[in-house]
Amino acid sequence: MLKNNIILGVDPGYDRVGISIISKKDNKETLLFSTCIETSKKETHSQRLLYIANELEKIIKKNKAKRACIETLFLFKNQKTVMRVSEARGVIIYICEKNNLDILELTPMQIKNNVTNNGHADKKQVKYMVERILNMEFDKKILDDEIDAIACGLAGLAYF
Repeated sequence: MLKNNIILGVDPGYDRVGISIISKKDNKETLLFSTCIETSKKETHSQRLLYIANELEKIIKKNKAKRACIETLFLFKNQKTVMRVSEARGVIIYICEKNNLDILELTPMQIKNNVTNNGHADKKQVKYMVERILNMEFDKKILDDEIDAIACGLAGLAYF
């Protein structure tokens, strides 16, 4: 086990990337930071990818994460969406590798199962369990992408 028990959780996207930084000490998980990296629809796709890369790298360096848990893609009906999210995932994986993070990729079902004990849990159930695990309540304005990133980080801690 690494001395640095800080993990980056990532819910990939290109409009929004959910990000969390979670630590675990003495069997207690603590949310250190969470946000959504939001890109501008006015920018080109490549500019949006660059923005995600730059913002993610700042977060990794500031929080000294040594591990990352990144959610894998689920099936999309829209081919254009799946391609763009795949490209964003590639940028995210690259930045994590560039910063020497150990990377774990989990499916949405694995994350939900780890956090809620139900691989088919809905967003409301995931949020409820994340709040219970962290012993905190989130603002009602928190975005699903951010909750998903926190759940991803919590799940990742169980695998590392």
